[in-house]
Amino acid sequence: MSSGVVENLIRELTKLPGIGQKSAQRLAFFIMGMPDEEAIPIARAIITLKEKARFCRDCFNITEDDVCSICSNPHRKKDKICVVEEPSNLIVIENTKIYNGLYHVLLGALSPIDGITPERLKITELSDRIKKGGISEVIIATNPNTKGETTAQYIAQLLKPLGVKISRIAYGLPIGGDIEFADEVTLAKALEGRNEM
Repeated sequence: MSSGVVENLIRELTKLPGIGQKSAQRLAFFIMGMPDEEAIPIARAIITLKEKARFCRDCFNITEDDVCSICSNPHRKKDKICVVEEPSNLIVIENTKIYNGLYHVLLGALSPIDGITPERLKITELSDRIKKGGISEVIIATNPNTKGETTAQYIAQLLKPLGVKISRIAYGLPIGGDIEFADEVTLAKALEGRNEM
């Protein structure tokens, strides 16, 4: 039987996505066996993240400032917005070095069965950005799965009356997969071959 502090760590680790009881136990005992100089910086990094990280007021990417480094970069193309579900998707697209526009992070995908309705996502904020003007194209790069497709269709229908070009990344990505697990070459091809919706 483990001590209370180990049981507490196991219980907390199971709150992470993809971490079940057995994985949490393995991680807890691994952390327990780590030297202090390796384990304590991990704990400090989590605390620092929670204290300093916030969402960009424009695109909802993760930042330490009011506006993220992408939105504030004067060299980015300000007339294109790539819509992604999560900040992790944005990072993968940035790694392709193909796209040089702005982003909009929805912070999820539509899933009425899970209670994720348009009001719970940053869709109204996206529409407001388009209504301000200056945007020539919205590239929808939601995941190629049921939730991502539903979200893409909803956004396309919402934005079409605003007179902006709406495109969807091409399907170089596997259906049912997540963007963050795609390799950069596949994702670059998907961006280059996007289609108007």
